[in-house]
Amino acid sequence: MKTVLDSTVKTTWTIDPAHSELVFKVKHLMISNVTGRFKNFTVSAETDGDDFINAKGIKLVAEVNSIDTHNEQRDNHLRSADFFDAENHPQLIFKATRYEVNGDDGKLTGDLSIRGITKSITVNVEQGGIVKDPYGQTKAAFSVNGKISRKEFGLTWNAVTEAGGVVVADEIKFQAEIQLVKQVLN
Repeated sequence: MKTVLDSTVKTTWTIDPAHSELVFKVKHLMISNVTGRFKNFTVSAETDGDDFINAKGIKLVAEVNSIDTHNEQRDNHLRSADFFDAENHPQLIFKATRYEVNGDDGKLTGDLSIRGITKSITVNVEQGGIVKDPYGQTKAAFSVNGKISRKEFGLTWNAVTEAGGVVVADEIKFQAEIQLVKQVLN
């Protein structure tokens, strides 16, 4: 009896933090956007070889205390119980459940957990390609964008302006530039 071994090589990918960013925008006073980012976050994935079509275990973890909007007072308010409640919910976590690819474009669906509330979301993904860098590391790049309702995740704080408008919009738009590094087994 002949046994056929699975020749598919499982590949692990991890974030290249020097070439990745996670940015968000929200309307302030309903007239302009405030931009922020998470300075500390990780992304990991597992693939069959270098092919992301059947990627599994795609996960993003952002540290809430690393939020940066270029305004310390606002950042501290975002970390407080009024918003992210970083003391009790120190991480924002996304775990993918499905990745649908059409050429270089795709849709990534998964469970996003913010402040102890988990909801399924779908984001747009554009794969930039896979290359070997000058140091011999294999890198894969992705641009990701989407939007969520902050109120669905318990981020409900707001104030009313003198004219009757709100200070912070409900819709949060986010964009990520992700560069992953293929991990080499020793």
